[in-house]
Amino acid sequence: MAKRAPIPNTYAAWSSRPLHVLAFLAPLLVLYEIGSVVFLSGPALGAETIGARGILGSFFHAFGVASLHLPPVALVAVLLTWHLMLRDPWKLKTGVLAGMAAESLLWAVPLLVLGVALSMRSQPAAPSPALIGQNAALAELSWQARLTVSIGAGIYEELLFRLILIGLVHFVVVDLMKFHSNAGYVVGAMLSAVLFALSHDLAAPGGGVDLRLLAFYVAAGLYFATVFIWRGFGVVVAAHAMYDAIALLVFLKGG
Repeated sequence: MAKRAPIPNTYAAWSSRPLHVLAFLAPLLVLYEIGSVVFLSGPALGAETIGARGILGSFFHAFGVASLHLPPVALVAVLLTWHLMLRDPWKLKTGVLAGMAAESLLWAVPLLVLGVALSMRSQPAAPSPALIGQNAALAELSWQARLTVSIGAGIYEELLFRLILIGLVHFVVVDLMKFHSNAGYVVGAMLSAVLFALSHDLAAPGGGVDLRLLAFYVAAGLYFATVFIWRGFGVVVAAHAMYDAIALLVFLKGG
């Protein structure tokens, strides 16, 4: 058996290892699963609000499994399997976990600044009726419910659009088509950003597509893809969840 390569003793290396990612995300997974049952009224509201989770749920349903809780179970299984394949030690560094939380908040700030700047610079004559309905529905939820939605969006949108999609594109472009690894990441980031944008409501007030919203969501998708590729799955999930939480808990109530 080949000797396991040692992990560089740096924060950047440890924070991207699957065991630390799992330990970092475990509280968010538990909070979302509990919150979706306690604070999101209706058995399907959580899945409908978070489209990525609904897509993953449909995948499991297509294979004859209809459990609402299989997506988080699958994520935990993937991270544990990845950890075992790497033959990493069962060792957690609490300082690394604290650093991941602080780093995630820092990564959320530029996207918040961009969103506020765009909303101040471009005021449409009338917001989209669909967007009015969506915001009104979210604003009517309790803060606990909105926090639950934010956590779920961070977990499952990053799972679908970054971990799964970019990983799949990278495999096709690099392993099958034999292009350079960087090409796989670039193509994966671009495709994931476009699909991420299209998964959101982009309706314009007079019909058609709101190009301002499209540009923002594509930019956000590219931003999250960059964080994922550079800093790993755990950090990008928390950064996404923190961005959504601030947007829904602070800015949504403030208009």
